[in-house]
Amino acid sequence: MSDANRATRRRILVVAHTGRADAVEAGFRTVEVLLDHGVTPVLEPAVADALTSIEPGRLRNGCDRLHGRADHSEVELCIVLGGDGTILRAAEILRETGIPILGVNLGHVGFLAESERDSLPYAVKRVLDRDYVVEQRMTLDLTITNAAGDVIAREWALNDASIEKVNRAKMLEVVVEVDGQPLSSFGCDGVIFSTPTGSTAYSFSAGGPVVWPEVEAMLMVPISAHALFSKPVIVSTASTLAVEIVPRTGAAGVMWCDGRRQVDLPPGARIEATTSSQPVTLARLHDAPFSRRLVEKFRLPTSGWRGPVPQ
Repeated sequence: MSDANRATRRRILVVAHTGRADAVEAGFRTVEVLLDHGVTPVLEPAVADALTSIEPGRLRNGCDRLHGRADHSEVELCIVLGGDGTILRAAEILRETGIPILGVNLGHVGFLAESERDSLPYAVKRVLDRDYVVEQRMTLDLTITNAAGDVIAREWALNDASIEKVNRAKMLEVVVEVDGQPLSSFGCDGVIFSTPTGSTAYSFSAGGPVVWPEVEAMLMVPISAHALFSKPVIVSTASTLAVEIVPRTGAAGVMWCDGRRQVDLPPGARIEATTSSQPVTLARLHDAPFSRRLVEKFRLPTSGWRGPVPQ
């Protein structure tokens, strides 16, 4: 394709979970629909290679491969075919670009997804018509220092960062802190830093509250803590949360960011969480309230509801 033609054609990134047969089929179908409408599908090299390997000859000519940041500037939107894990992978690729991510759920709960598998043609049509709105979801910046105070890693998370024990036979001894003040110390299996977006993920499983996405807050949720005061804490986005691993036990830990990126934590490590200035942009097709999404995704019972009295 010439540079002139490439500049005039719309380009949409397609990210698929190539380990799922339904996501692979959805990937082929999405690429075909985009090409039929004169839009250039852009594929990660790994996705393109997987599709080519799974069904040789089916991937039509006219697709581009994603090559570095130069390609990012020309992509208008990313369609993600998979579950929340695939959406988080897309967020890793696109976070710094501001390109909206539209998730089509082919996994289980799929809280980050905007559409379900049976609505794929509808979702693609809305994308082709540019009939969607975008919203920004806050992320966390994580700074990890060792016992000497040296920075050993910097990370980020859209959903959560979980600080966990490595040795199953030992608890992790920690001190939790808010805004430079120690709050409590206890033994536990770990501690989770979460955004409102992540409040329905690991944080929820650990006993944390559900926080509406538009609420500007950070959560700190202990995991199986042996303490009287070990309840989840919610603070403003201006605060700094911290966890220190007590060095006297010699226990090490590990931090998982969005369940995808791992950082080893030596004894005495300190992990600070702050609100990042770099959000993730999601595309939305529906303006339904978050409470409806909550009921539908968790299949919550609502029988007996009468509703507000008409005025």
